[in-house]
Amino acid sequence: MMDARPQIGQFVKVLRGKDEESCAVIIAILDERFVLIADGSKRRFDQPKKKNVLHLELQPAVSQEVSSSLNETGRVTNAKLRYVIQKYANAKGE
Repeated sequence: MMDARPQIGQFVKVLRGKDEESCAVIIAILDERFVLIADGSKRRFDQPKKKNVLHLELQPAVSQEVSSSLNETGRVTNAKLRYVIQKYANAKGE
């Protein structure tokens, strides 16, 4: 069982808001309740969406590429975000 707390690089499914049902990646954790998510296309890295974790379904997968990129350089490219989300969606068969 994965930690119930969100992690950097973790995939999420949006449950609320206009991006409902879309997939994104956590790129920052603001506090206990809020995280920043981005998907590299509608939600770019430099314009992430602030989300209440209650409105997200945390997926049992973390992108090591995204988390290591953020750890090393403090940022991740939109292309990489799009790539890992696409890969994840394909792996899940969506």
